[in-house]
This record gives sequence, structure tokens and C-alpha cells, in this order.
Amino acid sequence: MALPDEIEAILIDNFVPKTSDLRVSSIPLPLPPEKRDTTLLIRTTHVSASHVDMLYFQGKHQNNRRHARPPFVLGTEFSGIIAYAPASSPFKPGDPVFGTARGAFADYVAVEAGTEGAVRRVPEAWGLRGAAAVGISGPVSYGALVYAGRMKKGETVLVLGAGGGLGVIAVQIAKQFGARVIAVVNTGAGSEGKVEMLKKLGADAVIGYQKEGWEEEVRKATPDGQGVHLVYDGVGAVLSSIKCCRFGGRVVIVGFAGRGGKMEDLKVNRVLLKQISLVGYRFGESSRQFPDHAKAVWDEFMQMVSEGKIKPVEYAESYNGLRDIPRALEDMHQRKVWGRAVVKISEEQGVEASRPRL
Repeated sequence: MALPDEIEAILIDNFVPKTSDLRVSSIPLPLPPEKRDTTLLIRTTHVSASHVDMLYFQGKHQNNRRHARPPFVLGTEFSGIIAYAPASSPFKPGDPVFGTARGAFADYVAVEAGTEGAVRRVPEAWGLRGAAAVGISGPVSYGALVYAGRMKKGETVLVLGAGGGLGVIAVQIAKQFGARVIAVVNTGAGSEGKVEMLKKLGADAVIGYQKEGWEEEVRKATPDGQGVHLVYDGVGAVLSSIKCCRFGGRVVIVGFAGRGGKMEDLKVNRVLLKQISLVGYRFGESSRQFPDHAKAVWDEFMQMVSEGKIKPVEYAESYNGLRDIPRALEDMHQRKVWGRAVVKISEEQGVEASRPRL
């Protein structure tokens, strides 16, 4: 099966402020002849929208300073079918896979040599759509809780941003480790489904952050009223995380995407007074610095998946095609989405030829 010379993608020529400014453009197939021995090409079937994507197209992400300068193709998480694989690859055309790579909001996404670990075979129980809903959230949340956070059975774990793509996986992982889980989310109008969903995933308490002083509600929800042992902070609310902790608690900072990329100022005497441990965790950078760590995290998380312990959580709205990506991003920006907004890009049929002709 011959590959196309051109494909469609959401190309960022210049940073833009709004989702309505995003456009679909034609670009060359991201597999030039000189890279065909070192590049895996995947025909995208599904992608998921995330707050990271919002920051990228607005130019507010820290990576915009180096890795993601215009022009670039938006998108980071996908599932799809292998369309081309070099002879050295463990994958072959037709294999269903999921993973993370910059440039995912396109008909095809390329994964260069050295980053193949970011691509995994789709678990049969999930399917391509479910795999896109989980994406990189699995290893990020597992590594943050188990390795960075040193989570233990019987502890109380607070998950901030529990309704988002990272949060819904973090809740499930913590429960599987025998933790008591307190989920903090937006519980405003229209959020009934979100609260019910978190309780089905095992959250022992769900608390809304809109009410002033919600941190005290978190402490009251702990068995002894002293606060939580561990906070998983994917929002960037470090001061609130510290307020929720008991003496000697731990806070793992996973990101600041929930605050629009704005970094929080912190008076560090609060860390001293409660003897809090603050740990930052970037799975992507950890993978580059310590490949063995990345492999261990992926392997352990996927073992949980194989045992049926992790469920993909998809927002119920239907999104179809690259032109629907701005709507999915806007729904997420407006806090309508729980889990992941998954966009179907193409049909799920396999690729016919064993080695596509370039």
C-alpha cells in the first residue's frame, strides 16, 4: 500500500490564543526518504486532547522555548495502526499501537529512533479508542505515585484534578495499591456525572475546590482529621497541597497545566513548619535521563492493565476528524470534560502491505 505524499494536520505556524484559531493544513508526510531506516510511521485512528496541547498552541508551555517552536504540528497522544516500520523495529505494519509523540494531531504521526519506548501495543481489552483515552497518563501517574511519592498501602492519597486524564488513572492506581483516595475536582453545575464516575473508580471522598477553605474539608475526610499522607498534584496548587498534608506529608508535583501554565509562588517556611517533602516528577525527562526507570514504570503499569485493573475513562461527547479537535479542546478548557476527550481521526482497518512502498 503506497503512502501519501501529503497529509492533513493541525499545523501551528504562529502561536494563537484561542481554540477557534486552530486550522487544518496540508503538510508533507513526516517520513522523508533519508529517515525511513530510523522512523516508525503510524496512521492515526484516535487522539486525545489535553491541557498540555492548550499550552503548546498558545506558546505558554516551557517546551515552547526549545522543542516546540513554530512551525510544528500540535498533539501529543494517539493510538493507531503501524503504517511503516524499519526492519530493526519490533513492530510490523498493521500492528495496533498507542503512545505519545509530538505531532499527533495529524493523519500520520512519526516516532523517531530512540523514542520507540513511547509506543506500546494496544491491550485487547481497551481497543484503539480506549488506549487513546489512557495514553501517557498511565506511566506518568504510576511513576509519580509509586516511585516519586513512595505510596504505601493504607495511606490516604489526595488527587488534585482527579477528573482529568491524569487524575482518573491516578485514582485507580492508588486504589489498587490499597490507599484511601480523596478526589478534588470541579463540582459545579453539570458535574454530577464526574462525581459519580470518580466514586465508581473507587474514590472514597470527592470534594469540590470552588468553595473557599476546601482544604479543611480534605483534612476532615481523613480518618484521623490530620490530613493526607501523599498529594498527587497535576494542577499546580502546591500551597493548597501543603495545607492538605499531615505533618511529614509528601507532595508530588506532576505539572501546572491546570493553571494555564502559570507557576505558583510559594513561601517555603510552610514546607519547613510541616516538614513536607516536595518532589517534582517529569516522566518524559526521567525517561530520557534514566531509560531503565521508564521501562520499569511502563512494565509495572502494563502488568496492572493485563490484570484488568485499569479502565479507560472517555468523555461521552462524540468528536470526529481533525476539524473537531478545536471543539474537544474547548470543551476541556471549559471544564466540561472528565477523563479524556477522544477524537476519532480515521477508521481502524489495518494496513495491507508488509512494507509499504514509499
